[in-house]
Amino acid sequence: MTTRISIIEDDEETRQILTGIIASAPGLKLISTYPRCVPAIEGIPKDKPDVVLVDINLPEMNGVEAVRRLKPALPGTQFLMLTVYDDPDHIFTALTAGATGYLLKSTRRAELLEAISQIAAGGSPMSTGIARKVVQSFTNPPMPRNELAALSPREQSVLDLLSKGYLYKEISDSLGVSVPTVNTYIRRIYEKLQVHSRTQAINKYLRKRD
Repeated sequence: MTTRISIIEDDEETRQILTGIIASAPGLKLISTYPRCVPAIEGIPKDKPDVVLVDINLPEMNGVEAVRRLKPALPGTQFLMLTVYDDPDHIFTALTAGATGYLLKSTRRAELLEAISQIAAGGSPMSTGIARKVVQSFTNPPMPRNELAALSPREQSVLDLLSKGYLYKEISDSLGVSVPTVNTYIRRIYEKLQVHSRTQAINKYLRKRD
C-alpha cells in the first residue's frame, strides 16, 4: 500500500532533499509540497495525505499552529514534525497541537524513512533524545492539592490555553490582554507552581485537572 506524503518546509534545499528521499523510497508517494503554512492549510485538506512532514520555524505562521488547525479537519492524517528544535517547550506544544511524531532534521535518511513507516502504521516515532525528554517531563512530583487553588482565575485561564498548545500571542488575543501581561501571568504561574518551564507547568496542571 502506498503512503501519500505532503511536506511543509520553507527552505528550498531541505525541501528538495526530502523530495528526493521520498521519491526514491518504495511505497511512498509525494503528493504536495508547501513553503508556507497558509497555502498548506488551504491545500492539504484537498490533498488528503497519509503523513505530513512539518517544519516548525516557518514565516508568517509556525508549523505547530498549522498542525493545530489542520488536525481537526484531517483526523486520519499523521503529522510528523521535522525540525531543529529539541527543547521541551517546542516538543510538548507540538504534541499537544496534534503531532504524532517528532524528529530532528539531523535524522539520517534510513531513520526518517523508518519513522514515516512507523507513523503510517500507527506509531509515534521520535528521535532518541526527544523521547528521553518526553519521558523526563513526566517525572515531576504530583501537584499538592492547594497549588492549583493558589492560581487566580485569569492565571488558570492562561495555563489552560497553554495546555492546549496556544502561543503567547494567541493567548493575548484570546484573553484581550497584551503579550507582556501574558508573560507576567506566566511568571506568576511558574512561581506558584514552583516550576521552571512551560512543560513542567502544563504537566502539573494536567495531572491536577484530571
